[in-house]
Amino acid sequence: MSALQKLFNHTFIYGLATVLPRILTVLLTRLYTDKFPTDEYGVVSLVFAWIVFFNVVLSYGMETAFFRFINKKKNPETVQSTALGMLLISSLGFLVLMFPLRDSISAFTNIPVPYITYTLLILVFDALVVIPFAWLRHQQKSIKYTYIKITNVVINLSLNLFFFLVLPLLLDNTQSSFLQFVDQGEDKISYVFMANLVASISTFLWLLPLYAKIGLRINTTIAKQMLRYGLPVLVAGIAFAVNEHFDKILLEKLLPQDIARSQVGVYSACYRLGVFMTLFVTAFKLGVEPFFFSHAKDRDAPETYARITLYFSIFAAFILLFVVVYVDIFKMLLIAEAYWEAMWIVPVILIANLFLGLYHNLSVWYKVTDRTRYGAYISVVGALITLVLNVALIPVIGYKGSALATLVAYGTMMVLSYAIGKKKYPIPYKVSKISMYLGVSILFSILSFYQFQRNLLIGNALLLVFLTVVYFNEKNQFQKIISKNDH
Repeated sequence: MSALQKLFNHTFIYGLATVLPRILTVLLTRLYTDKFPTDEYGVVSLVFAWIVFFNVVLSYGMETAFFRFINKKKNPETVQSTALGMLLISSLGFLVLMFPLRDSISAFTNIPVPYITYTLLILVFDALVVIPFAWLRHQQKSIKYTYIKITNVVINLSLNLFFFLVLPLLLDNTQSSFLQFVDQGEDKISYVFMANLVASISTFLWLLPLYAKIGLRINTTIAKQMLRYGLPVLVAGIAFAVNEHFDKILLEKLLPQDIARSQVGVYSACYRLGVFMTLFVTAFKLGVEPFFFSHAKDRDAPETYARITLYFSIFAAFILLFVVVYVDIFKMLLIAEAYWEAMWIVPVILIANLFLGLYHNLSVWYKVTDRTRYGAYISVVGALITLVLNVALIPVIGYKGSALATLVAYGTMMVLSYAIGKKKYPIPYKVSKISMYLGVSILFSILSFYQFQRNLLIGNALLLVFLTVVYFNEKNQFQKIISKNDH
């Protein structure tokens, strides 16, 4: 099996681990938007924004450092046990430090203390499985990885369905002490975090046996090297969290108090329709990151990286246009009507996530050359753009400003990574082809959504034209792939 075939096989399996759970999670968006007023869903969105931010802090670049050093060092067992031991100590230390400060955190964030408690526990249990999951990816145990990831979300989804749909019926017909204990009365938001916590604990218990297999011996020399490597990744991760989720926090702070959380709610719900691009980008990244490192020493590595980026661009451009053409169907399936007012942002967020996916592909140059500080620099530039534009635009155009800020930030990061990488680690990207596919897809998406008001007949025609352009430009490559499969 060729290296590229192996990459796409793993990407497909990791895609299942990402796509299926995210699809189940998207179903929860429909449940939440049906059950919660827009302001209460805004609270849920704010808490998860903070969770994403601190997930990055608690992993502090160790996942990327794990992949780099386990392929670089002669003693991979020491690398994996060092990474696991470090995260165990730091996670438990975080819990001990932060748990007594829940009241202060609540006062700062304006989020009730019980939600803070759930959040802290979720964060710790999620951090404790970072290295076991990375170890499964390194060992190419993609099926087990996928099974556990999907099980986590099935548990989460099942508990949400139980809490919101089954429990009220049971409480009307029984006086069980257990059900009375579980019942949160009017505080339905707690159910969201209870379900997440149980799912996180279940995943940790499932992966706990790997602690013995991976080991917990910390080599201080390797630990220092991994921390130095991981620090720029941490900075980049924090910057990414700012780009991806801080807009919701800023919306709450910068909009009038009487509408802030409601606006966060409708923005977050429609932002979810960008998940289709995010799913593809995340699945591709999970499959491609170990591949980049393991093939970094190959003579033809730059050419391979260039082909991968071209294929990514074609698929991403198709997903963008496909989702925009059929967005009215998706919105009816996934979001309650009370949240549709923010639909304007959907193409903007899809294009932004496409740019982010290209940035991940273009970032290979600083990862395989141990120049991760450049990733931090670029991400910080993106975060600064996000913060400045959100502060400038939210008071004027509300959540539209947040969406535009995300687009400009990711677009800038993509261009910077390409420009710097061209000098530091030249890769023969097919820039003209990539630009053409992206340009046609973005133009057709804008026309379909804003100009032709999502007319399905016109949208389908534009989609067909795009596919025709791809076919006639890539048909020779398609024929080669088909002929290889026949043999």
